[in-house]
Amino acid sequence: MPFIVAIDGPSGTGKGTVTSYLAKKLKLMYLDTGATYRCVTLKLLNEKVSFDDEEKIKEILKNTNIEFNKNKVFLDGEDVTLEIRKDPVNNNVSQVSHILEVRKAMVDLQRKMSEGKDVILEGRDIGTNVFPNANVKIYLDASVDERVKRRLKQNQEKGIKSTEEEVRKNIEFRDNNDKTSTVGPLRQAEDAIYVDTTDLSIKEVEKKLHKIIKSKKRDEKWIERGYITTKNTWMKRLRRKFIKGFLATLYHIFYRVKITGLENLELNEGFIICANHINYLDAAAIVLLNKKFIRFVAKSDLYRIPIISFLGHTFDVIPIKRGKNDLASIKMCLKALKNNEILGIFPEGTRKGLQKNVKVKNGAVFLAAKAKAKIVPVGIGGTFKLFSEVRINYGEPIDIMKYKTDDPDWIDNASQEVMNKIVELTDKK
Repeated sequence: MPFIVAIDGPSGTGKGTVTSYLAKKLKLMYLDTGATYRCVTLKLLNEKVSFDDEEKIKEILKNTNIEFNKNKVFLDGEDVTLEIRKDPVNNNVSQVSHILEVRKAMVDLQRKMSEGKDVILEGRDIGTNVFPNANVKIYLDASVDERVKRRLKQNQEKGIKSTEEEVRKNIEFRDNNDKTSTVGPLRQAEDAIYVDTTDLSIKEVEKKLHKIIKSKKRDEKWIERGYITTKNTWMKRLRRKFIKGFLATLYHIFYRVKITGLENLELNEGFIICANHINYLDAAAIVLLNKKFIRFVAKSDLYRIPIISFLGHTFDVIPIKRGKNDLASIKMCLKALKNNEILGIFPEGTRKGLQKNVKVKNGAVFLAAKAKAKIVPVGIGGTFKLFSEVRINYGEPIDIMKYKTDDPDWIDNASQEVMNKIVELTDKK
């Protein structure tokens, strides 16, 4: 699978320099997204097209060819590497990048250029808009004073004449324009790693980011292995039986376990077990203290830990990337249900989700509806303190299809009703 690194941040934070270095060091394709907007800006200026002339801009975009080759930028076959860094483009690129049609065209171009490749991109909305599912997201920042100093030095090295006042004015204008834009505004993605480069040399920034990306790339390799279900050989079954028996014995030693409603699991078809999530050990309670084989759906990050990865493969845990449209995981779940297997899912999506007022996730109901499978609600109670009582109450199977209507909110309503039943079973003594 392609590996994508998204680096965002304001102008002058060193994005371009560090991204170029990292691309070579990590053998990633470097795509300077800012250069694509600069090319469009240059073409509009050369052809004297008004930035308000929407129809003319659309026509220009249809007949514009932008390519990158050996650290050079080509616009309609002409090398414009230096031209797009001069003042006329510098002073207008921010405005052009905020034109909706330009934004749409460049985002499509950037995605097309990156398709199927291991790539590193930098810009202002790469991690939030262009590639919201990027494997690594980094947000670079620095003080305005430091960015002005860097830009002046950069211009001098390129033989571009500019004053401190001009550079500062341009940077402050771009900052305001980028952050307040209604089209791909500059902001830090929720899952992006923030790095302040004000007091760091470019070498220090490169070293810091290299370590972050290399670590993430290593983790991703482990995670991707989680999407490959290992063959159910006799050795694997024997290993699973031994581990399950051993851990179940420990469970009974350390907790006073009370289980009710096991008869509700006697279904001759694949189904989904939905439980509340209050502790790391509640999923283990369902899997270990049950004669049936249950495959839980868990966050993919667990597979980056070698010992957990080993257990995940042993018990065929299905990974899922939270907050993302994980089609690979969905396909694995539907295949399991079709093969009459049992899936375990936490509708809260996180531990103690209800206490945190987290909206109930509708993934379980979605899968049940797709596979026409039933859901068995489970209420888990207890403090999980050593030698305390742990209660596991299985409820009657719920036929999700009875909820399905033309109401667009039916899936959310059904998910909430399933959660209400789980809460009811949790309170059962």
